[in-house]
Amino acid sequence: MDRIYLSPPNISNEEFNSVKKALDSNYVAPVGPQVNQFEREFSEYTGVKNCLAVSSGTAAMHLALRAIGCKPNDEVIASTLTFIGSVSPVTFLGSKPIFIDSDYTTWNMDPALLEETLYNSFKRGKLPKAVVPTDLYGQCCDYKRIFEICENYKVPVIVDSAEADGAKYRWNNNHNNKTRSIHSGKNARIAIYSFNGNKILTTSGGGMLASDDKKILDYARYLSQQAREGLPHYEHMEIGYNYRMSNILAAIGSAQLKNLDCRLSKKREIYNYYKKALGDIQGIEIMPKAAYSIPNHWLTVILLSPDKFGADREVVRIALKKENIESRPIWKPMHLQPAFFIQSKMTNGAPKTPNSFPAEIVGCRVSEDIFLSGLCLPSGTSMNKTELDRVIDIILNCQNLHK
Repeated sequence: MDRIYLSPPNISNEEFNSVKKALDSNYVAPVGPQVNQFEREFSEYTGVKNCLAVSSGTAAMHLALRAIGCKPNDEVIASTLTFIGSVSPVTFLGSKPIFIDSDYTTWNMDPALLEETLYNSFKRGKLPKAVVPTDLYGQCCDYKRIFEICENYKVPVIVDSAEADGAKYRWNNNHNNKTRSIHSGKNARIAIYSFNGNKILTTSGGGMLASDDKKILDYARYLSQQAREGLPHYEHMEIGYNYRMSNILAAIGSAQLKNLDCRLSKKREIYNYYKKALGDIQGIEIMPKAAYSIPNHWLTVILLSPDKFGADREVVRIALKKENIESRPIWKPMHLQPAFFIQSKMTNGAPKTPNSFPAEIVGCRVSEDIFLSGLCLPSGTSMNKTELDRVIDIILNCQNLHK
């Protein structure tokens, strides 16, 4: 049987034509008209005023943290249920992450735990340099609550929207009780996005840093180009990075952006198809949709309860693998990763190893439970009904396997 991948890229003639145009112009370095065009178009699409195209989402996060002044011995609050690229740049700058657990209703950062943590940080006289919540699997975290909590302590929010291109948040205005939809990352001090090969919008590899604050964006741009001064010779007053996006990759991104809404529609169809087939099966729970959220459904994710379904996450994953179908456990929480050791009396945090970095955890139960039973299902935008049925049939055939 043909292999079904988790989230493969979807390339059309638009991308080929756009890349050819870039090659014909002979702009193949990390500068050029396609880079400028992609930044401008992404800004128009998201509504964020200033955008900087870079080599990866991780590079974007590194620049964002550096731009707000993150340095050794600072602390950064972040989601524990996330991909490591969201938090590894904290360690690049010598800072310490404080991981916040999820809530069951959204799987995103729990605002109540965030508020508690900021209050405790304030009492001990050391507020974090930033708060970095993740828009998990394309569902926005609770921006309004998180932004309001952080504003009380004047702590900037850097939203990790790496998985949330095209996702929306329903923002309710308290003054007139009207609701408007904003793009993921909008209204944060900084937002970062990823265009890795498995994302809905891909440039094969790449990312974007976006901010309404032009001063922050200009400084990040300066850092991303080796912090070169505006002189005829190469002059460097500080250390920067080689983080700018290639003009060729930007050409792909610009073409992909034109079709993003169509691909978002396809992702919704896939999610709804899975939900109709699996949503009422005892022991299977689809990732919940928050009332405020219009997710992009980057991946459809399920929880499997072995007591009710009759098979656990690994039984289902292996059954799919045997049929040449890729699925994957959800992100392993950061506080369980051997790359970090938890500085607390907890027994379930990762222990110290020679190469691990110090970290803290607030809560843990929710993210751990979700990790142990969560499975990401194939969700590529080129999937057809036959392939979806093939995945669903294998999952259902696992039912009651171990009862």
